[in-house]
Amino acid sequence: MESLKSIILIINRKTFVITFLAILSTYLCLKYNITADFPLTLVSTAVIFPIVFSIAGAYKRRESALNEYATMKANGKAIYLAARDWLEKPENGTLDKSRKLMGALFTSSDVLFSGAVSTFRDREDAVYENFSNLSKFIKNDLRDNGLATGEVSRCNQYLSKMMVSFERIKHIYQYRTPKTLRLFSDVFIAILPPLYGPYFAYLAKDYSTGLVYVMPVLFSLILVGLDNIQAHLENPFDKVGADDITINVDLFVERLR
Repeated sequence: MESLKSIILIINRKTFVITFLAILSTYLCLKYNITADFPLTLVSTAVIFPIVFSIAGAYKRRESALNEYATMKANGKAIYLAARDWLEKPENGTLDKSRKLMGALFTSSDVLFSGAVSTFRDREDAVYENFSNLSKFIKNDLRDNGLATGEVSRCNQYLSKMMVSFERIKHIYQYRTPKTLRLFSDVFIAILPPLYGPYFAYLAKDYSTGLVYVMPVLFSLILVGLDNIQAHLENPFDKVGADDITINVDLFVERLR
């Protein structure tokens, strides 16, 4: 089932449209005897190289986001363990409050990153408010209940590291791979398969009847498929692609127990 969903994401409406245009172009070229031996280096230069470059960049951004997300979780757990283990007599209410604050912070982060970039400012304030609540928790619930000054300072360092990681993830979320490069690839992906109709017609002499259309189909599937893979890697938090990052708030809070 998971594999089927991944295939649907790679092969979409755009794939069928461009494949149809490539087949139509090949048919017309065969009918009117229009042939040309186009070089395939044009395809690699105009499409394959830019797409592969974009996929590598998008994958690198995803891995960076995963590392920063792990840093946020680790430092959040450290603050909780400080509340549990560093106080002489930690109260259940204090531990429950720390779990609640952590859950609220990661929930608001998930809401922020899974939404549209154009409206993220409307959701950003909730995340900063939860960071503020966590800072007040360190001051009011830990320091005022007997946590040593040096240990309070250490907890604030954990909070600072969480905020730094959040800002890095936010910038990954905001700034994608170069838009002009993606636009360049999109243009050539749309025009090259139909434009290569004369080339596919030129190769027809080497194929049996009907098999001549295999080349334009594969040509279109490969180019559009790579483009769709790159598009789904662009935003690792949109919960659409199979490779997206999942912020599982409930599991994180539960494991704090």
